[in-house]
Amino acid sequence: MGPGDLSEALAPLARSTDPRLLVGHDTFDDAGVFRLTNDLALVQTVDFFAPIVDDPYTFGQIAAANALSDVFAMGGEPLTALCVVGFPTGKLPLDVLTEILRGGLDKVHEAGAHIVGGHTVVDEELKYGLAVTGTVHPERILTNSTAKVGDVLLLTKPLGTGILTTAAKRGRLAAEALEPAIVSMRALNAGAGRAARDLALSCATDVTGFGLLGHALNMARASGVTLRFDVSSVPTFAGVREAIADGISTGGAERNYSYVEPVVEWGSTSTIDRTLLVDPQTSGGLLLALPAAKVDQYRARVSGAVRVGEVLPRGSCAISLKGD
Repeated sequence: MGPGDLSEALAPLARSTDPRLLVGHDTFDDAGVFRLTNDLALVQTVDFFAPIVDDPYTFGQIAAANALSDVFAMGGEPLTALCVVGFPTGKLPLDVLTEILRGGLDKVHEAGAHIVGGHTVVDEELKYGLAVTGTVHPERILTNSTAKVGDVLLLTKPLGTGILTTAAKRGRLAAEALEPAIVSMRALNAGAGRAARDLALSCATDVTGFGLLGHALNMARASGVTLRFDVSSVPTFAGVREAIADGISTGGAERNYSYVEPVVEWGSTSTIDRTLLVDPQTSGGLLLALPAAKVDQYRARVSGAVRVGEVLPRGSCAISLKGD
């Protein structure tokens, strides 16, 4: 669902006043956080979607990594997961579901967590994901609301998974060209989240369905700052720009663009760049805002982290883009 429609649907709902709710829905953060004791809080999230790759086992791994990412993006450690399944019984063989569940199970175990159950419904369209519960120390939470003026912006994975998987579905991308994106989507954000927690960072979000700019906008609004991106520094998968130039686009990117367009200073960015920056990501990387003094320490721990911008005082726009 697009961020604009979601914002409108949530706007009339009352916010919780319970002091134990440390992170709720009002900041559009990656997961909710509820304090149990002075040194223990629950992190909870749910995520599911239709297949974006053909292989059932790989789809299960990607969907699980995507859901687990929300916990790592909050600085937490996942404990348990519940499967959420919609399956077209009678239209697909049940061994397809078995392989999806096996892929998710293996990825959850890799994260150090456990599958403890779930819920299935018969659906015309296959869907799979997880509801994940983790823990975090209440004073070591990563949120999207603590970016500070002078912070550096880092991104830990390249962009372009939405465009590339769409191109592959349409038969306009060779399997080998999609493989780097698949490897990235299957990779857990555990190391990126743990490094942030160990270095006592406080601001992060994972880049998923709202695209880089959609999630950046939530960070800018929650933190009361402007985020400036150097577009030429943003990492992308090979072949993404060519696919966009060849006419590949997604409905999610169009919805994301509509959401961010009024509050972005686009500068001299090209149409291709704009499409790329709002491309919905699956199991994308973390976007972090951290002090310049800690950038080298973080990048020593997370080799794929790339400097993509900086945090400025809040100006006339929430996001500013520097083109080539």
